[in-house]
Amino acid sequence: MKCRAGCGACCIAPSISSFIPGMPRGKKAGERCIHLSEAGLCALFGKPERPRVCSAFEADEAFCGETAEQAIQLLGWLEQSTA
Repeated sequence: MKCRAGCGACCIAPSISSFIPGMPRGKKAGERCIHLSEAGLCALFGKPERPRVCSAFEADEAFCGETAEQAIQLLGWLEQSTA
């Protein structure tokens, strides 16, 4: 599955415990990454400072569903289930 441009669910729903530039302690689940643009695009995409966990994430229907709203729900559920 190709990532849906402008979705941004993976930059909002999950917690990220690793360093993110400007967010040294990472981010909490449900918190919007400061590098996610209003258009739903990652400003760090393709840059070396992008966290490894972000670069390693691959869009998959099981996590992303068919819409950005479904992705938020699925990733949020996964976050809660593994907390």
